[in-house]
Amino acid sequence: MPDVGAFLLGAPKSGTTWLANVLEQHPGICISNPKEPNEVATHRGTFGRNVGEPDWERYAGCFKGEGLKMDCSVHALACPVAPNRVAEHWPEARFVVCLREPVSRTISHWGMVLDTEEDVQNGADWSDFASAWRDQRLSCDTLYGDCMRRWLECFPRDRFLLLDSKRMRDESSTVLAEVAEHFGVEAFDFDLHEVHNANTADDRRPLTFFGRGFRLVASMVPKFLKGPLVSMLQKRGVNIYKMPVLSKGRMAREIPDISELSALTEELRADLELLEALTGFDTSAWRIENW
Repeated sequence: MPDVGAFLLGAPKSGTTWLANVLEQHPGICISNPKEPNEVATHRGTFGRNVGEPDWERYAGCFKGEGLKMDCSVHALACPVAPNRVAEHWPEARFVVCLREPVSRTISHWGMVLDTEEDVQNGADWSDFASAWRDQRLSCDTLYGDCMRRWLECFPRDRFLLLDSKRMRDESSTVLAEVAEHFGVEAFDFDLHEVHNANTADDRRPLTFFGRGFRLVASMVPKFLKGPLVSMLQKRGVNIYKMPVLSKGRMAREIPDISELSALTEELRADLELLEALTGFDTSAWRIENW
């Protein structure tokens, strides 16, 4: 059982990849490799679910290095099992939770799934936003208040540092100092120029037949062989799947209109009130009436 002391939680398209990549520079922090081990939580991606027991041997192998071990499986935020499981094994753990204005985040997440055709690959049809929102696999990541309610039943409020992704963009140095202080590690002068933008819309391209074949072959290569190459490409912001032979262009689509967003905004009003009441996190900048 690895001695994990920190968890990076959040929702897709909320800046978690950027934050994990920056924190890798800190000599006192050991970021999980891969970034999302996806063992502690049953939620293993937007569609992936696994209710079996974690593979603890594999999980231990995801932490190579010295310092505070940090699991960056962001989908654990919405997982109903993860809070109790973490509390059982790591009762002293601390957390950073990356959040983003929920309407735009959900639209971005929905668009990412359509761009990569992940819905079709998992037997779903998210082409209509209103229908996609009714699928709990999309909405669960957006209802932050409900997620935090479960975590706060297992851990005190002061274990959590909640970050708005806008602050992460506009006040990067200040936010990183807050993260270091929250985790109890030494302050560090991060080189933000070394961190390339990750998970951008331009990276989301449906794979071609050759792309799917290449990914299958790549998945069979042992991690110790491909790891250094993958790490080097990621640090340089290179995504080989953007090559035309491996992927095709994204389909242009319009932002959902007010009527399509009505169910989402109705649920969000109550959920954001719950988030504020539980955590004191200010959501006034995320006014639902603006949509």
